[in-house]
Amino acid sequence: MTAPDTFRVFVNERPADVPRGASALDAVRAFDAALADGVAAGDRALTDSRGLPVEATASAYAGAIYRVVAVRRGAGLPDAGDDA
Repeated sequence: MTAPDTFRVFVNERPADVPRGASALDAVRAFDAALADGVAAGDRALTDSRGLPVEATASAYAGAIYRVVAVRRGAGLPDAGDDA
């Protein structure tokens, strides 16, 4: 028996089927391209089902649960890379 070419993940509580070898960002893109663009631009971030950060380049796996969240920037604090 051969392994299927795709597997199911969940993005914001919705199912998405992705090909083997897909990244977490690929999973988001399969669900919603605009959300994936926000993650790629750094305006959004990925977490797992527990709220822990997930790298966009992390390998997706069957049954993974990803949540796309807003990136919080501290009020009055410089962004990373800004001169203080």
